[in-house]
Order: sequence, then structure tokens, then C-alpha cells
Amino acid sequence: MKLWEDKVRRTIPYTPGEQPQAADLIKLNTNENPYPPAPGVEKVKNAMDTDLLRLYPDPAAGVLVDALADFYHVDKNQVFVGVGSDDVLSVAFLTFFNSEKPVLFPDITYSFYPVWAGIYRIPYETCPLDEDFRIRPEDYYKDNGGIVFPNPNAPTAIYESLDTVEDILKHNRDVVVIVDEAYIDFAGKSALELIHKYDNLLVVQTFSKSRSMAGIRIGYAIGCPELIQAMNDVKYSINSYTMNLPSLLMGAEAVKDKDYFYDCVDRIKATRERTKKRLAALGFEFPDSQANFIFARHPRYDGKALFEALRRENIFVRYFNQPRIDQYLRITVGTDEQMDVLIKFLEKYTA
Repeated sequence: MKLWEDKVRRTIPYTPGEQPQAADLIKLNTNENPYPPAPGVEKVKNAMDTDLLRLYPDPAAGVLVDALADFYHVDKNQVFVGVGSDDVLSVAFLTFFNSEKPVLFPDITYSFYPVWAGIYRIPYETCPLDEDFRIRPEDYYKDNGGIVFPNPNAPTAIYESLDTVEDILKHNRDVVVIVDEAYIDFAGKSALELIHKYDNLLVVQTFSKSRSMAGIRIGYAIGCPELIQAMNDVKYSINSYTMNLPSLLMGAEAVKDKDYFYDCVDRIKATRERTKKRLAALGFEFPDSQANFIFARHPRYDGKALFEALRRENIFVRYFNQPRIDQYLRITVGTDEQMDVLIKFLEKYTA
């Protein structure tokens, strides 16, 4: 061992979805949107004065914060933006989870949560989902140092009603509760409806899914002004200039095009529902997806073997080698044409 090695912070890192580089593949493994961003995004990109790139961007991200505040009908002091929702969640963990009591989140959930807990030395406990992969609110009634969960959940795609979310909030007024809504636009009502009622609620969303901008890295949180101020204080203590100018300008333009946004979401939801019917006809089993992906298994075929068979055909889906879910594949909803190719292969595989 080198003399300095015992001073290195050790952690088990998050494993992101594979980003294959082959040209003729069907990429259904990272829940990206198959459609381009709003047309105005390209116009902003083409019209951008590149001379401005020599200057620091607005540390307050004003143009983007204002656009989001207008879209969600909140005050701008209720909006925090960051470099993807992962950055926003990371800052939230660092800001709000500072108790000696454990933070609570589901046992089957976004696998970045234990990574952040580990790197920031935050104690945590996982609460097992029930046999149908649903959250049991009563598991979150116990003493804790904070709560975080996705809704819809990942990788299960299950959406919990606002009654469930509010039940958890009612029993945890003394800690911050983070609802991670990366996929909410494909589901039901957002917990944003509750932020004026609960000052300890932080709702986190992203541009990576419904707004087709995973490559530009924009995430945001909405909550009471005191929560947002606390997050900004931490952000400015780490890096004041987290959002680059192209992201700010293109992100603001994407928010303004409401018609394109809703149309794109509706297209994905329609494809999702058709795909669910076709998978069910082939004998696949899955929770009722309310996200832009389907979490499916086949009772007669091994999940890993099916994953590898799809991969050999250049059809990439996500496989999790974890207890309780190692027979499931997470399948992103792509275009109708992409899903047709997937189903055609599965028809042959299960014949």
C-alpha cells in the first residue's frame, strides 16, 4: 500500500447504464427519450453568440429558474437547478441529511441513493417494498433522519398516489422528504400539488426523460423558499457556476414549448400502452408501468439469458443482478418502430 492510500475516501460507485457505440442498435436500456428536444432548442443553439462562452454564466441560472417558475406557477425562490437531477439530489443529500438517525428509502429503488449516502457518510436503512413492489407508508412512520423515494419508482415503474405520498409526509413533519419525480410526466399527479401544504417537501425533476435533453444535463428541485435557499448555500460553497450558458438558454426554450412537450409525452405513453398489451400477449408479467419504461419478466425464461439474447441482436435493455428483481428486464419505451423490432424478436424467442 502506498503511504497516502489509507487517507483516500473509499466508496462503491454507481453503475450507469451502458452506452453502446454501434450504429445499428436499438437502445432501450437508459430510459432516454426517443424523440428530439423541442424545435426551439435547436434554434437557440444555432443562434447562440459563442463569444459569450468566454464569460462565466449566471450563477443564479436566472433565465432557466424564471422559465420553470412560470411553467409550474411558483415563485422563483422556490426553484433550484443543477446539472441533471443527480446533481440536484446529491446537493439535497448533502444539505438535508445530516442527522445521526438513518435516512429511509425503498430496498428496490434508484441505486444512486446508497452511493450518495456512502460518500457523504449518511446512515441509512432500506424499507422493503411489498410483494407487488409497492411502498408501505407505515414503514416510514419510524424515527429517521430523512426520506427519499422515486415516484414513479425505478426500476419498477410503479406510481404511488398522492394519498400515499401525503401519508408519509404527515408522519414525518420533522425531516425533509424528497420525492424524486424523474418519470412523473408519464404518470399521474405530481407531489408539487403538496408543496404549499408541507414546508419539508422537496420535489425533484429532470429534463432527461420527458424533455429529451439527457445529454445537456438539467435537473431541478421545487420546494419552500427556505429549502431552496439552504441548497443554494451549499451549492455556492462548492461551485457557483454549475449551469453552463448553453444549458440555461436551451433549457429555458424547452420549457416554453408546452405543446411540443405534451405531444411528446402523449406519444410515449401511447407506445407504452401498446407495448404492454403485446408483451402481455406473449406471457410477460410486469407491474402497471406509469413511466417511460416497462419492468417485465417471463415466467418461463431466465431474465439474464433473455437479456444476453437481446444483446446479441443489438437490442439493449437493462438487467439488474439483484435479489428479488434478477428475473426482470427494464425496457425503455422507444419509437413504435423500435418496439416493433423488440416484439418481433420476443415472438420468436418465446414461440
